[in-house]
Amino acid sequence: MFYKAINTMDSMFGHKDERYYFFGWAAARLDDIATFIPARLTVPALLLAATLLGFNGLGAWRAIVRDARKHKSPNSGIPEAGTAGALGVQLGGINYYDGQAYETPQLGDAARDFADLDIPRTCRLMVLTSVIFLAFGLVFKSLFRGTV
Repeated sequence: MFYKAINTMDSMFGHKDERYYFFGWAAARLDDIATFIPARLTVPALLLAATLLGFNGLGAWRAIVRDARKHKSPNSGIPEAGTAGALGVQLGGINYYDGQAYETPQLGDAARDFADLDIPRTCRLMVLTSVIFLAFGLVFKSLFRGTV
């Protein structure tokens, strides 16, 4: 519950708004700290999920190693770069927030253009990654606590 509260504070106030700048800055940094380890533990699950789904697991790994640090978030770049690499697309570029255009680093290789079919493919990758991560967690718990 504590982690979810941190994450929600970041979602609500973590953007650059003059009124909430300092609270938002603190919420964003706290979320960065809380998510640091889980973001990195997600890598093996993402790579396995990409491979099981027939996506490019090696491309996901290459994109994570090469591009994840380009992202302004110390954590978000990992799954975003991995997803781009797994699908063989490039994510990033010009994005719009509150009607303003922002240039963001490009993650992955543009082996092909992003297509409508990539949305359900990304959802399948996200769901399977989550299931694998949960399974790893349950196995870990059973090994160190004796029961699931």
